[in-house]
Amino acid sequence: MEASTALSRIGLAGLAVMGQNLALNIADKGFPISVYNRTTSKVDETIDRAHQEGNLPLLGQYNPRDFVLSIQRPRSVIILVKAGAPVDQTIAALSDHMEPGDAIIDGGNEWYENTERRIKEVNEKGILYLGMGVSGGEEGARNGPSLMPGGSHQAYLNVQDILHKVAAQVEDGPCVTYIGEGGSGNFVKMVHNGIEYGDMQLISEAYDVLKNVGGLSNSELAEIFAEWNRGELESFLVEITADIFKVKDDGGDGELVDKILDKTGMKGTGKWTVQQAAELSVAAPTIAASLDCRYLSGLKEERENAAKALKEAGLKEETGSVVMTGVDKKRLIDDVRQALYASKICSYAQGMNLLRAKSNEKGWNLNMGELARIWKGGCIIRAVFLDRIKQAYVRNPNLASLVVDPDFAREMVQRQAAWRRVVGLAISAGISTPGMCASLSYFDTYRRSRLPANLVQAQRDLFGAHTYERIDRPGAFHTEWTKLARKTDAGVGAFN
Repeated sequence: MEASTALSRIGLAGLAVMGQNLALNIADKGFPISVYNRTTSKVDETIDRAHQEGNLPLLGQYNPRDFVLSIQRPRSVIILVKAGAPVDQTIAALSDHMEPGDAIIDGGNEWYENTERRIKEVNEKGILYLGMGVSGGEEGARNGPSLMPGGSHQAYLNVQDILHKVAAQVEDGPCVTYIGEGGSGNFVKMVHNGIEYGDMQLISEAYDVLKNVGGLSNSELAEIFAEWNRGELESFLVEITADIFKVKDDGGDGELVDKILDKTGMKGTGKWTVQQAAELSVAAPTIAASLDCRYLSGLKEERENAAKALKEAGLKEETGSVVMTGVDKKRLIDDVRQALYASKICSYAQGMNLLRAKSNEKGWNLNMGELARIWKGGCIIRAVFLDRIKQAYVRNPNLASLVVDPDFAREMVQRQAAWRRVVGLAISAGISTPGMCASLSYFDTYRRSRLPANLVQAQRDLFGAHTYERIDRPGAFHTEWTKLARKTDAGVGAFN
């Protein structure tokens, strides 16, 4: 066949939803691509789609050798298979036919240390390696994702022209940048997903308060979220939330959202984010609260039993299902909007601080403003205020926290009264808002120049002789607390 004599510019192995869509996106941008999948029907399916979607320059291959040899040197192969062992198996199958200078690019949600191990392993054969976070789901993969490649800089340069065309485009460039060395690309994508967990939790709490405290219908909620999406909260997640409330249930009455079981699934990146925050001693309470909520949502049966048991114990009917009387709807809607915005700033601040701590530990030299920029399009957390986050880091690359950026600080101060009203109202109504509470506690703890940690240090010194520092002179101190306290008691007794 004539066409097969021309070599492809790049290859892609792994043709599930993401792989197929990314391959078609690359072909659509005019780059001839070879594709391969162990299940041959997936190859045929992708070829069919390439024909249907405009006779795109896509070539199907049916074994690893033919696949690798159909790509021009230095070869670049993207793999999109399930994280873990399948990635190692795919690398083994392909690298047998690859040569020094060729590159493998893993586009999956991989644990960053696996990427660092693989960089070393393939390096022994002279093969270059990138771990590339890909965000935006299937639509992003097909029409323009946010891409986070980390690892070999040369491997990045070999495909930079392709990635620049394939990524989502925003006014200040394509949503891709070279992230840094090692597993930095995967780590950045992991934290992106952690921020996404926080974002989704906060939006669900806003919904819960508006529905169960304000008594708003789904059609009203659709309107409110659509309106919010035209202002400071403009983002992919707020936009899709507005759409969700409009969808009718074709299997019955009302809207589909009310028929969905309240159990949240997860793939693990949120859990990794919280674990890494703990390892690095970085506070990430909003992200942790969102993870805890997913765990609790999984206990559906236990929650139903708890509702029953507590009702029998005298707890009045679940307060959350009773619309509160005397609530000013218009004010509530505006308060919730402000609380959601302020809470989101805290969530993003936590994610950015985690990225900086890891960058310092690993010497990755991450560019925080550039990370915010590449998240402005294509990805799940894309939001208009990411441009403001970018500007904050441009103004001050060493910014300690988004909370103290002058612009964001002003906004949080302006919104704190509304934020406190929402959290207080939710608590009195018996509706849990763990994400908003965690964000507010984070803000309140971070802004206080003195905390009750002095008492904790005294306790640690009393039971474990851990010592403490003083505010009035340098050095480490230890006190015989119990002995001195008893002496004081005895002294008090003598005066009675």
